[in-house]
Amino acid sequence: MKKKLGVLLAMSLSVACLLAGCGTKTDSQNPGTAQTASGDAAATSDNSGAETTEEETFKVGMEAGYAPFNWTQMDDSNGGVAIEGGAEFAGGYDVEIAKKIADGLGKKLVIVKTEWDGLVPALTSGKIDAIIAGMSPTAERKETIDFTDNYYKSDLVMVVKKGGKYENAKSIQDFKGAKITAQLNTFHYSVIDQIEGVKKETAMDNFPAMRVALESGIIDGYVSERPEGVSASAANDNFAMVEFTDGFQTSDDDTAIAVGVAKGSDLTAKINEILAGVSEEERTSIMDTAILNQPAAQ
Repeated sequence: MKKKLGVLLAMSLSVACLLAGCGTKTDSQNPGTAQTASGDAAATSDNSGAETTEEETFKVGMEAGYAPFNWTQMDDSNGGVAIEGGAEFAGGYDVEIAKKIADGLGKKLVIVKTEWDGLVPALTSGKIDAIIAGMSPTAERKETIDFTDNYYKSDLVMVVKKGGKYENAKSIQDFKGAKITAQLNTFHYSVIDQIEGVKKETAMDNFPAMRVALESGIIDGYVSERPEGVSASAANDNFAMVEFTDGFQTSDDDTAIAVGVAKGSDLTAKINEILAGVSEEERTSIMDTAILNQPAAQ
């Protein structure tokens, strides 16, 4: 009888140990996962251990390559924000505006690095919640997406070689015969046609590519907005920014910059309210700081 009781007792202890062991292994392998009774796994943990759901994030698309509006850096210095899916960070004027909007919405800012041509498709497909990328609310874009009120306004300039024949240009017509380009799918490229006799070169994908082309002599200049022109000339001593007394003819929508949102989005009114609380003086201060903080290579 004692032998049978001993066997039963041993079996009971083994089962209890196995059950306890299974629970311990599961917890140790998944320390950051909390399972609910319903098995809901929609919540994820960030580096701090705090859970963030899709509903609590504000996903913003930008190139992270258009300084001083937005750029890529390798750490979180000067307020840099981690880029989703990688080890890089984004900084710049757009990032600071995005922070203010995210704070106003009560959500965590997530930066989604996206090529310029992919920004609108990313928005319409729901991959991102907004475009904050130095984008102008042109009539063509308004056919596909909505825009908020403006968060910046800037004049067009030309970036050229310092010491070259075009550095002292005053009118866009001084660029007759010059090899000029601008970024693909922007109004910057379309205004080149206003220059008589210009050699309009193929549009380029991004501003770093245009800077390389200018440095190497492939082009004589590229059309840009003043903040980028200041940025380019500050980053490279061989570049100069030309501001015109007789410049390009543009509309207010062309030179303004606004947040792109999905058609009919309820974010429009909320973001407009937040932007209304950012004074012109503060916007200028943010831009001046962005120009000073931009990486030298961008």
